[in-house]
Amino acid sequence: MNEFITLFILAVGLSMDAFAVSVCKGLAMKKMSWKSAAIVGLWFGGFQALMPAIGYFLGIRFADKIEAVDHWIAFVLLAVIGGNMIREAFSKGEEKASADLDVKTMFVMAVATSIDALAVGITFAFLHQDMPLAVTLIGVTTFSLSAAGVWIGSLFGVKYKAKAEFAGGAILVLLGLKILLEHLDILKL
Repeated sequence: MNEFITLFILAVGLSMDAFAVSVCKGLAMKKMSWKSAAIVGLWFGGFQALMPAIGYFLGIRFADKIEAVDHWIAFVLLAVIGGNMIREAFSKGEEKASADLDVKTMFVMAVATSIDALAVGITFAFLHQDMPLAVTLIGVTTFSLSAAGVWIGSLFGVKYKAKAEFAGGAILVLLGLKILLEHLDILKL
């Protein structure tokens, strides 16, 4: 159960970029439809599930060679990704919201919001993670939060975008710290 909870928290943290972009999509739509919310959710959820799988298969190629420092690598990757999300939450620049759901637009946005999941997938190889569970949970969580983000954006606008990015970044940094402390036998969970 501890693994499921940790994976769920990680999935929520990873999905915050997609959620924030989905809120912007909802804001830009003249009229929100559940079909549009499902399209956004499928793009973001699908890529958020695909990228850790790709990262995992890349990571297992060299996981045994760096097993002694794998916890440090996981910590650094999650801290950098999370720190970047926190930095973006405080940036003053506003992204222009677009309601476009065409393949080119959604592909670029799905890849951009899931690059961090690729790096997390690499850490999964070091941690010998249950990949079917991880990929499913990350994909379903991101789909759900992205679809909800479109709806929330259509109601509230970008009011919560920065807060979502900050929360996602903080979650990833804290998970990285948890991995490091567990491997150093400082934290027993």
